[in-house]
Amino acid sequence: MSAVNSKKLYIRTIGCQMNVYDTERMAMLLSRLRYRRTDRLESADLIVVNTCAIRAKAEQKVFSFLGRLARLKQNNPGLIIAAGGCVAQQEGARMLERAPYLDVVFGTHAIGRLARIIERVEKEKCRIVDIDMSAGVEEFDTIRNFRDDGQVTSFVTIMQGCDNYCTYCVVPHVRGPEASRHPEKIVAEIKDLVRSGIREVTLLGQNVNSYGQKEGWCDFAALLQQINRIDGLLRIRFTTSHPKDLSPELCRAFKNLDKLCHHIHLPVQSGSNRVLQRMNRKYTREQYLDKIEQLRSNCPDIAITSDFIIGFPGERQADFDQTLALIRQVAFDGIFAFKYSDRPSAPARQFQPKLPKELKNERLQILLDIQDEITLGRNQSLVGTVQQVLVEGHSKRNVKNDIDLSPNSLQWTGRTSTNKIVNFLLDGSSAKDSPAGALVRVEIEKALAHSLWGRPTGVDTTPTYLKGERSYAA
Repeated sequence: MSAVNSKKLYIRTIGCQMNVYDTERMAMLLSRLRYRRTDRLESADLIVVNTCAIRAKAEQKVFSFLGRLARLKQNNPGLIIAAGGCVAQQEGARMLERAPYLDVVFGTHAIGRLARIIERVEKEKCRIVDIDMSAGVEEFDTIRNFRDDGQVTSFVTIMQGCDNYCTYCVVPHVRGPEASRHPEKIVAEIKDLVRSGIREVTLLGQNVNSYGQKEGWCDFAALLQQINRIDGLLRIRFTTSHPKDLSPELCRAFKNLDKLCHHIHLPVQSGSNRVLQRMNRKYTREQYLDKIEQLRSNCPDIAITSDFIIGFPGERQADFDQTLALIRQVAFDGIFAFKYSDRPSAPARQFQPKLPKELKNERLQILLDIQDEITLGRNQSLVGTVQQVLVEGHSKRNVKNDIDLSPNSLQWTGRTSTNKIVNFLLDGSSAKDSPAGALVRVEIEKALAHSLWGRPTGVDTTPTYLKGERSYAA
């Protein structure tokens, strides 16, 4: 695409990994209308905000960002502003009332129609709302066949929507019912990604553990087996897993599939059976712990992370104490914890009593302090070990502390199979050929709160790319 004839696209992504993946799809589709990505908001001809409605704070970020665009629209009436994703699906035409300078509102099932929508706005100078969810799972071209940005990891959506209807959650209302993509389409997309240089994929879905059940296709464990056979792919990850659908076959996959990373994100939300029942999670504390035992018996070094909601309506001190006890018992490698907030359409919005903000803040901090100590301890247990790290690229910032950084060194970053971030140095002479995409053995020398520091000792894999071969010497 000629830069002279192109238009400039700015996309702001708020929310989950699925939104990141959807943003890439939007950019690909809009490239066909000669839109090229820009990092400068002021220079854009089209601004798209991809929204998230999972928590009140995420929704507040959306309208805060939209508020900044009013002056840009005033100074440039030809600027097109579009809002998509979950808030757009939830609010529909109400967003036009709240942000009258907004041109397009498109929902979670309208991404495939986005280019046609924008083309119509360009020609007719109209405003459009498209939140139709009547179509089934949307198939689409692979998202990397139009760009080459040196990435070695990529997301791949394998299903959309959700059928679980947890009482606090809006996902079934804004992303629709659960629907899986055909396994052949998924495998074909991953093969295309591998040909473009991708070495690790993360499979995305609201509940990947129930993949294919409604359609009668292969189950998730069988899909992983197919992906594990793809030549050139080094690693497989997935998120998110619902505990009620975590099967013995999937637990065994961590032992049997060599490319499946030894990490699972298994949201529990609460350690109290009473709260879990009110959340409609469909499992008990005891069943969750049994799943943890199955995972660790199949894969002793597996890293387990989780989600928690603090201050769910009616949460008692005894319920919170059971959550803290669960955290100590499982000893998670890391967690994401959030204060409960009412969401539109979610049944828990009607639940009483609501907990005071101050109490939710206090409980959240107690929980995070306990988990920080556990996470640091688990990281410290890796000091002195040698870990296999998939190098993703240069570290965004140098790890200083008491580590000596020579002026000629380059700092690289990657992740272990257990999803630990590892930073390490290469001096200028060793780093002339990029190690990005290689599996490097790194001896861990220091554990930090949320990452590890180490010294490279060798390379395990030097991948072959379409453009030639990348080499690396420690």
